[in-house]
Amino acid sequence: MEFGWLNVRGSIEERNNSILLPAVPSATSTRATIPTTCTTIIPIPVTDYSCHDQSDTCSWTTSREWLVVAGGLQKDSDIIHRVAKETGVPARLIAAVVVPEQLRFFTSNRDVFKRYFEPLKILGSLSQFSLGVSGIKQDTAKTIEQNATSPHSPFYSGVAIAPLLSYDDGVNRDVELFNRLTNEKDHYYSYLYTAIFIKQIMLQWERSGYDISNEPAIIATIFNLGFEKSVPKANPQIGGARITVGGTEYTFGRLSGLFYDSAELPALK
Repeated sequence: MEFGWLNVRGSIEERNNSILLPAVPSATSTRATIPTTCTTIIPIPVTDYSCHDQSDTCSWTTSREWLVVAGGLQKDSDIIHRVAKETGVPARLIAAVVVPEQLRFFTSNRDVFKRYFEPLKILGSLSQFSLGVSGIKQDTAKTIEQNATSPHSPFYSGVAIAPLLSYDDGVNRDVELFNRLTNEKDHYYSYLYTAIFIKQIMLQWERSGYDISNEPAIIATIFNLGFEKSVPKANPQIGGARITVGGTEYTFGRLSGLFYDSAELPALK
């Protein structure tokens, strides 16, 4: 980590002559839909896919990886809706941040994907440097907790959020936090920390005069890059880590936006 050997190559899509998000001038701005044929794909049966291998070219919605991610999100639907109710962050927005992280995990761990996750149709819970179904680093999770209890922080999200993250007296917080985020049987805390991160950056931008609550691709880009890269401005750009799905390369933020605008998983609308 010290020498940067574990760094993942990122991208701003402007550099690739790809999709740019229009400026967000005020809290009343209207989000532009990312133009792509992927946004109107009709959900398909989980036994049908056109990508037999990662090198095949197909829509991300017909890739083997997406079918597993979709199955895992469906299983977690009740938990996601519970977190949405507790935090006020829409369920689909929470899922939109998880989708690219899971697709990145599955496409970069092919053997594990084929042997374990694909047969069971479950989400991967990362347990090394990035944790849980959304890949939150432990230091990021600690920052989320600090922001939740600091009224003077630009990321402060109100008095109702801190109790959701509280610990029992005497518990080793580092150990407990790790266990919260890597629990493979219950993804509640993974979704909770994800939702609170989203809420905190949306409030930060709102306090600076910019409404990104309806900008899933931007929110996901910031989530992928971290708090330190969350700098409110009028022309945010979609970017983040590069992920190849169905033979096509996307950025983290763009995949999130494509899912959010798609017809996939209507239960999470």
